[in-house]
Amino acid sequence: MGLLNGLMGHASAVPVEKLTKEFQPILLDDERIESAFRLIRDMLVFTSKRLIVVNKQGLTGSKVDYQSVPYSSIKMFSKESSGMLDFDAELKIWLTGEPNPTIRQEFRKGDNVNEAYKVLSRYVLK
Repeated sequence: MGLLNGLMGHASAVPVEKLTKEFQPILLDDERIESAFRLIRDMLVFTSKRLIVVNKQGLTGSKVDYQSVPYSSIKMFSKESSGMLDFDAELKIWLTGEPNPTIRQEFRKGDNVNEAYKVLSRYVLK
């Protein structure tokens, strides 16, 4: 079901243990991964210090762009929950200086958009 969700544009949770080796070279010594969500090859990774937006490029995905967004740069965020007939939830993130959401990610009903929302709340609302 994870691949089907990805093909439909929905994020699904990724176990943090699977990401440790890949992200170790770019994490600070006192930084830890809180949670992560995958969309086909791209990911949103929430750490104790920042949001990392991962964009795998090309056919093989061997070229990877890691965008670090400090939580202090996030000025607003929202979640739209799924409804009775609407099975998608959406997370939107606005960055300082931007009038529209810079980061938008859909979550399938049942995937925990609330987990991403809580991590953002914990670090942005300090």
